Amino acid sequence: MEPGFDTPDAQTMQRIAERVIAALPARFGEHLRRVVLRVEDFATPEQLASVDLEDRWQLSGLYEGVPLPDRSIWSGGDMPPRIWLFRQPLAAEMRATGVGLEELVRHVVIHEAGHHFGFSDDDMHALEDEA
Repeated sequence: MEPGFDTPDAQTMQRIAERVIAALPARFGEHLRRVVLRVEDFATPEQLASVDLEDRWQLSGLYEGVPLPDRSIWSGGDMPPRIWLFRQPLAAEMRATGVGLEELVRHVVIHEAGHHFGFSDDDMHALEDEA
């Protein structure tokens, strides 16, 4: 760790992520009310495998759930969708890029929320490039 750099705690990241969701336009926020936000130090081996990664430092966020466009009235009993933030990789990215905590958490939360709405990574990158 660099001198003078403190790794943000999980509660701080959780509060920032909750503020990001609360600040989204109502048409998005209402669909995210049941999405669970979780902060852990690292992704599990199963979570890494789900996105074809092996290095736990490479994954800073993950959406787990059925995207809205893929849901059916016939599906039920599913776990609520979740957005995961992985604290140690996020802190490493902050140190490497100089991007602030709030900006980085906002970017990751919005990116993962995009998966909830059925956007692919390529779709989200294209939208970010346009903005």
